[in-house]
Amino acid sequence: MGTAAMTDFFDNWTVQVRKGILEMCILTALKDRERYGYDLVKGLVGVPGLGVTEGTVYPLLSRLRKNGMITSRLEESSEGPARKYYSLTDEGRDAITSMDAHLQTLIKGMNTLKRKGT
Repeated sequence: MGTAAMTDFFDNWTVQVRKGILEMCILTALKDRERYGYDLVKGLVGVPGLGVTEGTVYPLLSRLRKNGMITSRLEESSEGPARKYYSLTDEGRDAITSMDAHLQTLIKGMNTLKRKGT
């Protein structure tokens, strides 16, 4: 595989990995407190390798809300336009637990493969 093909392959692979991890990161960021959208985006931008932009977060927030993982509420702000705050539902908390367990199982499996030299 040439350098360009390898770069394309790796770029595609990272996009696929980030898709699932980003949803988990959003739910995890809401685990301890509700947050307004821009605050959430700022926190996610700081996660190395995640490659987050506002354009990727807001559609996911909408989908997570439609799936019952989070709720949202609008609150007037003295500093500008109203802010939409997001918080985790019980279903969202259960999802984090399941996602985390599955991710840990995958990582454990990968480490087992590495040790076996497979």
